[in-house]
Amino acid sequence: MTQSTDRPWPVWEVFTQGKDGEPHQHTGSVHATDAEHALQNARDAYARRNEGVSLWVVPSAAITASTPEDMGPFFDPANDKVYRHPLFYKVPKGVKVF
Repeated sequence: MTQSTDRPWPVWEVFTQGKDGEPHQHTGSVHATDAEHALQNARDAYARRNEGVSLWVVPSAAITASTPEDMGPFFDPANDKVYRHPLFYKVPKGVKVF
């Protein structure tokens, strides 16, 4: 993919996995012309000292997020499902609680 030099490169969000089996976590952002270029820039910026075993890059424009204004109505349905929280269960003797 080629972009003209008068337009800025799109922003890509970078997620790194520290060790095999761990979740990917947001590390930062890079500017790049395409996904391959974003991976290379992410590697150079965020994994040059073996900080991770895997990288994900996602165009920032592809991310949809809730806003602070959504907090009430958007998350309210979860509040009426108290059975999802272990509030009503007794832990048997001998079981370690973390």
